Amino acid sequence: MGSSVITPEDVLETLMNDGTIDAMRLKIINQLKANGELKSNAIKMMEQSKVLNTPGAEKQTKRELFDALRQELEGPVLEKASKSVWELILDQNGLGKEISETVERVFCQLSGEDPPLFPPSSNETQLEKEKKTPSSSKKRSFSDVSKEGVHIHANESADGSAISDNVTTSLSPHPRK
Repeated sequence: MGSSVITPEDVLETLMNDGTIDAMRLKIINQLKANGELKSNAIKMMEQSKVLNTPGAEKQTKRELFDALRQELEGPVLEKASKSVWELILDQNGLGKEISETVERVFCQLSGEDPPLFPPSSNETQLEKEKKTPSSSKKRSFSDVSKEGVHIHANESADGSAISDNVTTSLSPHPRK
């Protein structure tokens, strides 16, 4: 498999076939169930429901109430749940990190590469190193550069020879289209 191109679809198919997607889905569901803020928000929405607070609501059947509540609250409740799911998926310290590492591991298995392709970078450990190393010219990690963008005004080249003061190199995390 060494020279073939591994596509995202290949990785996804592997994750689906080995049960990883189902396991991740279950973890997300369990974390949503444990989210007290999400629960209290849904309860608050129910308590403030026009359907339940309308005179005569107690005379409706359970099915009629359920259908009316669903029509009223389904959108707002699902929107809040969706935001919570994205927070879980993008969390680089929890489930999001696990997802990234799992995808990378599967990609490496399929391509015959040795993991990790992208060594973990920790801004905290980088800061600790900078504190311990007293230096006027601190190096920035690639993750710092890609997050912030860097503008370098060069006065000397690597070999020490002078170059123009108006040379500017700009790295930006958002390429122009």
